[in-house]
Amino acid sequence: MLCCVYVSSGFLPIDNYLIDCGSSTNTSVDDRVFVADDFDSNILSTPQDITVNTKSNSISSIYNLSLYQTARVLNGTSQYNFSINKSGRHWIRLHFYPFVDKNLNLSTARFSASAQNFTLFKNFHPQSSPVVKEYILNLTSGHLLVIFTPSSNSFAFLSALEVVSLPDELIPITAHSISSPGGDRDLSKLALETVARVNMGNESILPHNDTLWRYWDSDESYLQQKYLATFVSRTEAVNFSRGWPTENVAPKLVYGTASKLNSIKEPNLVANLTWSFELDPGFSYLVRYHFCDIVSSSLGQLYFNVYAQSELVKQHLDLGSVTSNTLGAPYYMDIIISLGDSRVLNVSVGTSSVANAYPDGILNGLEIMKLSTSKGSLDGSDREFQSTKPSSTKKAILIVGGLVIGVAFLLSVVILVLILMCRRRRKLVHDNESMTPDIYDAIGGSSYTLGSKNSNGAAITAVSNMGYRIPFVAIQEATDNFSENLVVGVGGFGKVYKGVLRDQTIVAVKRGGSQTSQGLAEFLTEIEMISQFRHRHLVSLVGYCDERNEMIIIYEYMENGTLKNHLYGSGLPGLIEWAMKWQKRGLLEEVLDPKLLGKVSSESLRKIGETAEKCLAECGLDRPTMGDVLWNLECALQLHLDEERSDGIVALSSQVFDIHQSESESILPNSSTQFDMTCVADLDGVSVSRVFSQMLKSEMRFKLKFELWQSTWHG
Repeated sequence: MLCCVYVSSGFLPIDNYLIDCGSSTNTSVDDRVFVADDFDSNILSTPQDITVNTKSNSISSIYNLSLYQTARVLNGTSQYNFSINKSGRHWIRLHFYPFVDKNLNLSTARFSASAQNFTLFKNFHPQSSPVVKEYILNLTSGHLLVIFTPSSNSFAFLSALEVVSLPDELIPITAHSISSPGGDRDLSKLALETVARVNMGNESILPHNDTLWRYWDSDESYLQQKYLATFVSRTEAVNFSRGWPTENVAPKLVYGTASKLNSIKEPNLVANLTWSFELDPGFSYLVRYHFCDIVSSSLGQLYFNVYAQSELVKQHLDLGSVTSNTLGAPYYMDIIISLGDSRVLNVSVGTSSVANAYPDGILNGLEIMKLSTSKGSLDGSDREFQSTKPSSTKKAILIVGGLVIGVAFLLSVVILVLILMCRRRRKLVHDNESMTPDIYDAIGGSSYTLGSKNSNGAAITAVSNMGYRIPFVAIQEATDNFSENLVVGVGGFGKVYKGVLRDQTIVAVKRGGSQTSQGLAEFLTEIEMISQFRHRHLVSLVGYCDERNEMIIIYEYMENGTLKNHLYGSGLPGLIEWAMKWQKRGLLEEVLDPKLLGKVSSESLRKIGETAEKCLAECGLDRPTMGDVLWNLECALQLHLDEERSDGIVALSSQVFDIHQSESESILPNSSTQFDMTCVADLDGVSVSRVFSQMLKSEMRFKLKFELWQSTWHG
């Protein structure tokens, strides 16, 4: 009879068999001892006594390499027979390492294994690196048989074997299924196979740091969109004082590390942290989530949602409420999910919609265990799909119902198309009567009165010299019906298309998308403001379209590319990083053109550098507004002019006031017309600073008028 030694500061199993297969001596692995494999014992039954060994020291494994330097070869059906002293759940861990012996290449082995009437695997073919297969069986008799059966003309082998009883708390009797038909599912008569055991926080945990000698893999290779995650490690924050769960469920190192949703810089973030696992399809899986709030300074700060395969598992999870208001207390949650024909399982944590809840989400650990099928198999070839095919009677009903619905739908579509065609014909006649005969040959200059409806039914009226209200059909023709091949840019407003009008004018067509964050007010503001300026540095407005609730603006096309392309185009050096390097050293003059050296005020240059550095702040809240930028640039200009003047310093505030006042009088005259779009003279001689200064004031003035109009209309 083989004896086994197990030393642990935690759980002490009653049944504990550790065997170093093929070895003639005991092997110590940290504080455990794997005993020598004895062919003459009453545990092993095999046709022949065949052992192999290797002297290789290059074995890469989470366990001691000496455990994989020997192996027992089983050239016929063989079995290990263990006496079981305590009924209940037991580990069965099988270790394999296919090395090359002088007479045998273990990588050519092909075999199956079973235990307690459960099929563990079939035609297993280990390749090159060490493999550990871990199973959990509920043993109710006094004996356990682990049987190995070689495939035809092949053999089996085993490097090490563990049979260890488990704490009762580890695996529940039942678990809730989120897959149809739902409800609680009995686990007591099922075998389980561990397919994933992951520690979050980008840290792995070796077996000797776990009371049950489990290996916890790092989540780094499973985590999707890593930029959304922050890795946290605070083992000192873990509080086991509640007494449940214990470290037998998961060690302190698991609960003391976490992957957390990185929302510090985005207080309005709505996102999920997702981990993906490749699994065998056609099986159900027990998924265990491990949680511990090691990130909060007090209770009530952490709320988040938990998902599995896009299904909501737990909404608005508050770890304080499920741990008796104990901060830092471990907590785990079990679910069962069926994959069907899917090969990937996604688990996620994400932001909660609880009022005033900061966008957050945290996960400390995750375990995934495959459940045996109704035939008692865990092998991937014995997948058990849930039948989704209807019966023949239901199928006939569905076919007849589908035909009836299809015919009704087709008739509805035909009627709707006829109605739309009639309305479109009337609308085209009306448009032709209202417009200049050929709107494509004139790109601006005539006044035109527009009347339309926004999405809320409010009327929009304006008189403008900005160009023409171009029909939607003309824009469709110019952009080849908004072809994706003509997209030249995408932004918050929508997509920008390159188009060609009938007079061969190349234009840029900006079309507001259905998900655009801009609304009617911003649409009208942009039309009004752009139409009022003619400047060599500003793109000109060609026209617009608000038919069919569209928000489309047509600009002249920038043949030479955008400013962004020139600043950040491929092959160009990173000017921002280069300039900021000198700015942080206080030597911004190093980036000046040699012709400007000695001609720019040092104080003015310092002010410009500070403003630019603030504009490049990583967090949007730290960046200045356009008004602040304009003020700082005017201040920098004033500092430069003051240094040049020889007759003293003039007060900056009075001069800025004079500039603003003169701009109001000379650039944009006051208008009493609602949504005034009166074109102004060409601004080639006006400074860009003054142009943008007036744009800011004009936008504020327009918003006030729009709010007044809105209150009057709805009042």
